[in-house]
Amino acid sequence: MNKKLLHKTLRAYLLYSLLILLIAAPVFYYATQKLYLQEADDTLLLHKKEFIEYAAPTMNETNIADWNKFNRNRKINAFDNLSTDTIYTTTYYDTLDAELEPYRELKAAVTIQGKRYAYTGRINLVETQDLIKSIGILFLATISILLIGLFFITKKMSLSLWKPFYKTLQQIESFEIDKTRKPEFTKTEIEEFNRLNTSIEKLIDKNTAIYKTQKEFIENAAHELQTPLAVFQAKIDTLIQRTDVTQEQSEILDSLNDNVSRLNRLNKNLLLLSKMENAVYNDKQTISLTNCIRKNLDFFTEQAKAKHLTIKIDSGEDVEVKSNPILADVLISNLFLNSIKHNTEEGEINISTHNNSLKFSNSGQTQALNSEHLFNRFSKENPSEDGTGLGLSIIKKIANINGWQVSYNYSNNLHSFTISF
Repeated sequence: MNKKLLHKTLRAYLLYSLLILLIAAPVFYYATQKLYLQEADDTLLLHKKEFIEYAAPTMNETNIADWNKFNRNRKINAFDNLSTDTIYTTTYYDTLDAELEPYRELKAAVTIQGKRYAYTGRINLVETQDLIKSIGILFLATISILLIGLFFITKKMSLSLWKPFYKTLQQIESFEIDKTRKPEFTKTEIEEFNRLNTSIEKLIDKNTAIYKTQKEFIENAAHELQTPLAVFQAKIDTLIQRTDVTQEQSEILDSLNDNVSRLNRLNKNLLLLSKMENAVYNDKQTISLTNCIRKNLDFFTEQAKAKHLTIKIDSGEDVEVKSNPILADVLISNLFLNSIKHNTEEGEINISTHNNSLKFSNSGQTQALNSEHLFNRFSKENPSEDGTGLGLSIIKKIANINGWQVSYNYSNNLHSFTISF
């Protein structure tokens, strides 16, 4: 499933933000903890320095016990051969809270009245850890609010910034080259979108001019061919009726007659397409498809007899549609012609009107047709077959003019064309 560019951009921003958060949170926590441990160590060293400078000179052995009694976190103990100051983290049982609590502790050698003693100072780390946790939670909350805010701001700004692009896209999607209305792109403050709109306008102008030139050429060519084709057909008919025509000449004339007939059909179909594109058949009436089918049935039944085809009609309901009468008649005729032309000997044609739709099914080749190019002009499943290759494209064009849907399906060895109204 395709994703929108905005969603992909926001997803990249979100993943990047989460990655930064996951990395920054532990780094921030351990960096803060290290800073506080360093601060605790400096405080312990400062307390030791203060003791050496202010308390030790006035202290004697008799009041060490009293000093220890009134100083909970600093003690003077017997010397234990300390060579250097030692700072470490340890735990002590707190009788007030009835739990083990972490402490940062310093052990150092001090001299009192010329005798060596072990000085021990400690700082409770519980408050420090609580502070670090509080700062960490505040940090996470701040970063989360920042990231959520950035996400929604980016989303809102992106929707606003991409709005001209979506407007351009909507106009392109609704543009039809055979319609006179040209898309009108509004100027934006974004240079890239203005360049895009300018390029699209140039492309539309160029292709519209080419389309009009081709359409005029086809229309003019079809009109100009009518007279010489009529004269050619008349001359061939005259020659065929002559009594002095040899067998070889008769075969040549029959071949020429077939090709002229094919040219006449092609010319009429091109004229019909040209008129439909020029909106000649815009007037619409309520048409009964059942009556339209019955009106064409007698004529096409005679053609079906040449292949010994069986025509079955299941008019479950009379479908009435809004359409130009000429186009409705052309639609039914082309569906009949298609079902007969591409059928097999002793095949069948089934016609049904159900659920506000018209369906023509016929036997034929034992595999599905290529539906991708089926309704393209001059498209043929077999290039060598007789026909103009415009029948299905005319059916598609008539359906588009009236807002109908055409679909193809192959099942149970039957090729089905369904018009949904």
